[in-house]
Amino acid sequence: MSTPPEPRRYQSAEEAAHIYLLPNLFTAGNMLCGFLAIKNCIEAHFTGLDINARSDHYIMAVWFIIFACVCDMFDGRIARATHRESLFGAQFDSMADTVSFGVAPALMVCFLIINPNQNEEYIKLSTWLLAFIYLLCVGVRLARYNVLTNPLIPGNEKRSAGGDFVGLPSPAAAGLIASIVLALSKVLYISNQNDRLDLVLKSWSWVLLPLMLIVSYLMISNVRFPSLKMINWNTRTKSKGFVLIILVGLGLFLFREFSMLVVFLGYITWGVIRHLFYLKKEETDPAPEDDEFVS
Repeated sequence: MSTPPEPRRYQSAEEAAHIYLLPNLFTAGNMLCGFLAIKNCIEAHFTGLDINARSDHYIMAVWFIIFACVCDMFDGRIARATHRESLFGAQFDSMADTVSFGVAPALMVCFLIINPNQNEEYIKLSTWLLAFIYLLCVGVRLARYNVLTNPLIPGNEKRSAGGDFVGLPSPAAAGLIASIVLALSKVLYISNQNDRLDLVLKSWSWVLLPLMLIVSYLMISNVRFPSLKMINWNTRTKSKGFVLIILVGLGLFLFREFSMLVVFLGYITWGVIRHLFYLKKEETDPAPEDDEFVS
């Protein structure tokens, strides 16, 4: 006996395009933070500010990217908790992520590494090319995520059952790049160096540019990274766990310039090691391969 077809998630296009206020406000906040990060990078690079002001603008750009990560973390949770999910919200979220976690980190790395007065044109070209590759991978990763989570496509409920992300989430990629800049700025402050942040980071280009390639690959790979969606407003914990969470949160705040780097780097490392462990156990990834998207 044939099973009856599942009811469609949305009854009309108007229903799928509903704009729910609270979750989309957080998405708009995500986009605003990305825009302000880009604004600070442009002002630091082109407006002829003094050394301290330039560094302050880059550090503000870093914090705006991290604030965008926070907004991105809450918009989906609020939508699921209030049952106010819509296809409009998913598409709007991807557009905001492209600005905050694609354009903003790419420009920040370019402006911190490229010296407009240098004669080595191949350095400029290679830096802009690597930044575009990073931005391209962010766009591809977000587009693939929208396909794999679209509720109207049969089989997506099986892929999302494990609660994992297929490919490195773009907020984690952007957060890692931004937190490296933040940590290096703190190192300069502690050591009482008067060097400009952008000059110091130029010497670290051998780390930042290959790092962009690595996270770019991870975003479009089939490596499964753990999702934190299971942590929601109904999550319970014991008293000892609650106290531990408070202490960890306090430590992250007190040492925020370094803790951000530890958080993002730890998440990426954990995901890669976890994926290698699953491969050793011969557990297959239910996500489709890239050639299945090509018609």
